[in-house]
Parts: sequence; structure tokens; C-alpha cells
Amino acid sequence: MSEGNQGQSAQPAGGVAGRPVVQRGQQPIRRPDIDTLFSINPDGSRNAIHPADVRGRFQIRKQVLWWLLIAVYLVVPWLRIGERPVLLIDIPARHFYLLGQTFNAQDFWLAFFFITGLGFGLFVLAGLLGRVWCGYACPQTVFLEGVYRRIERWIEGGPAARRKLDQAPFAQKFPRRALKMAVFLLLSAGIAHSFLGYFMPVEVLVEAVTSSPGKHPSAFLFAVLATLILFVNYTWFREQLCIAICPYGRLQGALYDPDTVLVGYDKLRGEPRGKEGTPGAKDCIDCYRCVAVCPTGIDIRNGTQLECVGCANCIDACDEVMTKLGRPTGLVRYDSQRGFDTGTRRFLRGRVVLYLVLMAMGLLAFGFALTKRKPFEANLVRGRGLAYTVEGERVHNVFELHLINKRPGARDFKVVDVGPAGAEIVVAVRELQLESLQDLRVPVHVFVPLTAWKAGLQCQLEVTCAEPDAPLVRLATAPLLGPSAGGR
Repeated sequence: MSEGNQGQSAQPAGGVAGRPVVQRGQQPIRRPDIDTLFSINPDGSRNAIHPADVRGRFQIRKQVLWWLLIAVYLVVPWLRIGERPVLLIDIPARHFYLLGQTFNAQDFWLAFFFITGLGFGLFVLAGLLGRVWCGYACPQTVFLEGVYRRIERWIEGGPAARRKLDQAPFAQKFPRRALKMAVFLLLSAGIAHSFLGYFMPVEVLVEAVTSSPGKHPSAFLFAVLATLILFVNYTWFREQLCIAICPYGRLQGALYDPDTVLVGYDKLRGEPRGKEGTPGAKDCIDCYRCVAVCPTGIDIRNGTQLECVGCANCIDACDEVMTKLGRPTGLVRYDSQRGFDTGTRRFLRGRVVLYLVLMAMGLLAFGFALTKRKPFEANLVRGRGLAYTVEGERVHNVFELHLINKRPGARDFKVVDVGPAGAEIVVAVRELQLESLQDLRVPVHVFVPLTAWKAGLQCQLEVTCAEPDAPLVRLATAPLLGPSAGGR
């Protein structure tokens, strides 16, 4: 599968950013500019980007973080706290597990506060450090740069070899491309199945993988679709996901301010550019190395751009060149616009404080709601059919006592009558045991003598849940219905 017919050009000596330079047979070589996407050719076709390899302190930090994040991603579905998964969203059973705590569908409203807190946490990161999440911890970056591109380099060679392979006849490039596609497909399948482990217990997942697809059709269909989506994304779509689809990337312009720390180019140090020894030239020698290593194909010297994901490849590349030339590093560096202009920047600003407050509100609301979450549910629900019946000298109401055990382990429950006085309450089962997140509907029949009937009576049942420390008690109530006084 060819990724386009124009790869990132070799490093031309000289030229002005944003303009083509002439090289080899008078063929114009396109260079990135501020107005167009380098990953799209002028005719609308895809322009494959083959970033060059780079070494440096930020690459080491990213690699360590990426392997840690990948390990966490693969291991978490297998981890247990007691007998419960560390994280599992069991959609068919409508059960959820987080750090040993158990939740059911009635607790789903808690997710709003949790996701809100995390979302504003990303806003705080963006306000302070720009797209540091995108460059270091986003799954798209972690797998694409940390896994897929590495394998691509091992199979197809460096950027020049990959560009040459793009232009090679089909028969010549087929063996390498076929091998790459096969490895990418297997990797995508592995990532998809690991993701599936967050939505079904791993024991069930292993059984589904090793058995016929017909036994778990939904899981099989999900795995196939997810594998195909990941394969197309990491094989071909790549940086376009960050540029054209990701909403977080599109929000960056609204989250930045002059004090946001971004990857930038120090024009005061670098301009005008020129080869070493050129009269009047400053530190930038226009070697094009910062562009050659960029995974989205931009020239950071053109200023802040939508395509920049803050990966710091250009920082390490430029620092390497400056070190070889015996010049100070930091021509391309992390800094704010104010820092580049004046050498100073502020940390806490109004928008950052606002994001912090909103993040704290979401997380505190989630934590408070957790402390108030009921350990079990006991609700009286009116039964289907007639609202009530009059049988002889008694008014008959039918209910269901809906019990849900939200505790991590099995619990014993006991049901005791409370009221109304003079009524006969028949409960199908008064003592029972429920497993964790198990629910049960128990039929309840209430008979009230006509002589004692009056509007406003309520059926009241006391439900006790046995606990090691002290029993938990809840009162389940529901209004009784009956004939009006004139209808007796």
C-alpha cells in the first residue's frame, strides 16, 4: 500500500520556508508553509510523511513514558483488587468496576462528574503546556510513534529508503510492504483485543478468542471492526487524525494564551538564517533538520501551527545541530510567546485558575457522590395490572420489592414489616442472599381491612443488610391505593 507519491523532501541546503527550491533535474521540491497542510498535495492527494530518526533527551523521556503507558494498557484488564477487576465496564450486564468498587447502571450519573474533572484537567494541561498530552501520552502518539513507526523503520529502512520504496514498482516493493501490513494487522488485532478486555472480563475474552465466533458474535464483530479501524489509522491515516478529526487538537487555539508553553523557534537568535560563516547570519543555518524529523510535516520556524503536536522532535534535532556547531542549545525549545519575546512568562493566569477550579469541582463532586452512594437499593415498585382490588372486606395492593446489592461481596438481607398497622403483608421471601451487583424482585402483597382503610396509608418494609461491623438498614415505602370514602 503506497502512502503517496511525494514524501518529505531531503534536506536541501538553502531556500526560504514556504517556497519550493530547485534540485535534481530542475524538479521543484515542496517545502512546508504556514498556509497549507504538507500532508496534502496541491491536487488533493495524500503526501506521505516519512520523519527522520532523531535522538535526544526528550526522545528518551518519551520512550520511557510510552513503554510504561503501553504496559499499563495491556496489564490493567488482568489486575484484580480482591476478586474484582481494577477497571471493567461490563455493558451487557450493566455493571462497572473501578479500583475495587462496584457500580451498576443506576450509578452511571457519577461518570459525568468524573469525566468532567478529567476533561478540565486536560484544559489545565493545555493552558499551561500546550499539546503536551498529544505529544507524550495520547494513545495515537504512543502507538504510532512508539510502535508502528519503529517497526516500519526496521522493515523498510530510513526515510530516504521509504520514500524510494514509495516510488518503486509494485513487484519490487511488494515483499516489504506485505510484511509490514501483516505485522501491522497483527498489532492492530492485539490492541483491539486488549481494548475489548476493558468491556468484558478477561476470562470471558480468552474463552471468546479461543472459541467459535458464533459463541460471542458481538465481541467478534467489535474486534474485527476495531482491528480494521486501527490498521487503516496507523498504516495510512496517521497524523490526519490529529489534524482533521481530534476535537482536542481543534480546541487548542481557544485554550492558548501568550504564556502557554509551546514548542517554538527563537527568531531573535535565529534570524536571518544562513550557512555557517555567512556574513550577518545568526544561529539558524537553515539545515532543514527540524522539518525532516517532524511527524506532521511542519516547519516550526513558521510559528505556532495547528499541526504541531508538541512532540519535541524538532527540539532534539536542533539541539544536536547546535551542539555540533558549538553554539548554545535552545534555538528551538519549549517556551511561551511572551518568553520568546521578553524572556519572562507567568505561570498562574485567569484562565488556568478557572480550569483548575472547574477540574476540582468535577473531581470533588465525584468524590462526594461516592461517599453518599448507597451500599444497597431497596425499592417498592407497584406491580403490573390493576392498581388495587377489593376482595371481600379487604383492599389488596401488589408490589415488588426490588433489591440490589452494590457491595463488593455477597450479603445477607432480611425483610421485616413496619406498617401500616392492622395490615397483612405477605412477602414471598424474607431472608435471602445476593451476590455482588445481583438484583432480585420479591413479590409483596398487602391486605388492608376496609374498616381500617383511609387515604394516605403507606406500605413500609425495613430491609437489613448484614455487614461485618454493623448492619445497614433501609426503609422501603410505597403509597397504598384503595377506594375513596364515597366508593365503599
